[in-house]
Amino acid sequence: MITRRKARKVKIGDVFLGSDFPIAIQSMTQTRTENVAATIAQILEAEKEGCDMMRVAVPHLEAAKALKEIKKKIHIPLIADIHFDYRLALEAIKNGADKIRINPGNIGSKEKVLEIIELAKKYKIAIRIGVNAGSLEQELMEKHGGPTAKALVESALNWIKFFEKHKFTNIVLSVKSSDVLDCVEAYKLLAKKCDYPLHLGITEAGIPPYAAIKSAVGLGALLLEGIGDTVRVSMSAPVAEQVQATKNVLKSLHLYNKEPEIIACPTCGRKQIDVEKLARKLEPELMKIKRPLKVAILGCTVNVVGESMGADYAICGGGKGKCAIFRKGKILKWVTEKNIVGEIIKIIKSTK
Repeated sequence: MITRRKARKVKIGDVFLGSDFPIAIQSMTQTRTENVAATIAQILEAEKEGCDMMRVAVPHLEAAKALKEIKKKIHIPLIADIHFDYRLALEAIKNGADKIRINPGNIGSKEKVLEIIELAKKYKIAIRIGVNAGSLEQELMEKHGGPTAKALVESALNWIKFFEKHKFTNIVLSVKSSDVLDCVEAYKLLAKKCDYPLHLGITEAGIPPYAAIKSAVGLGALLLEGIGDTVRVSMSAPVAEQVQATKNVLKSLHLYNKEPEIIACPTCGRKQIDVEKLARKLEPELMKIKRPLKVAILGCTVNVVGESMGADYAICGGGKGKCAIFRKGKILKWVTEKNIVGEIIKIIKSTK
């Protein structure tokens, strides 16, 4: 079992971040935010996939004002992503943003950042200090010879001091890089220096499947050490796919327990059933059952004893077109391969 790093509580809409709460899944819309209908549709789709919070780009005033209408039709916290113009952050707060994400280094001046802080205090919303290797302060780039892990952390710590000086501690932090090693090192360093909730992500990871694997390696390395309070897999792919990838990372570490998990053998010359075909047919049906379950699909009897005992349910190929269905290591019945999906779904739904 993973022991989470101690992190203080921060409220984002009706979602709480911190070590006393489940790790929150988040993503970011790909629509023009001022296209209210399209943005709402994408957020609702992400909600169905299990997204807990959604970020939207706010590059101009029209996008900031659109937040008010978007908020009326969605059910998860809405985060405004701000760069360069502090006035957009102010407008986003006034229009209902549940959290503001800024990279303070590109806002222009500390005075402008302070205006954001003061209005966030008034509206009692959180701010994510989002330090990114792609937009680090120039003086830190020169000091460290580039956007190194230490440079990212120094930037974050400097801004924490500034926020705390002005009595603002409703903070979430991130130190993202597209380089897995730099990213992991930065988060490990930062985790030792403060107790604010950390937003994890390998930024600009690329396209799947590589991007999902790259993200899983980096995020997994941190999550295994108990680091991380909210997570986004950032890849060039549909939002629903990003959310699913994030869930899969968390599920593999037993940090997400709202849906079933399928275990399937890679198959070999001993297989008695078409495991891949069966798994692909079973998965969408199984995911309709919104509770934690482990279902194993095994091509032959080699590992059936241990895997069937470790799973809630198991399917094992038995030859001659038949499969055995197990529950907690005990055979329930034999079924033809053709009918196996319907039979096991029926059994699962009939039991708790």
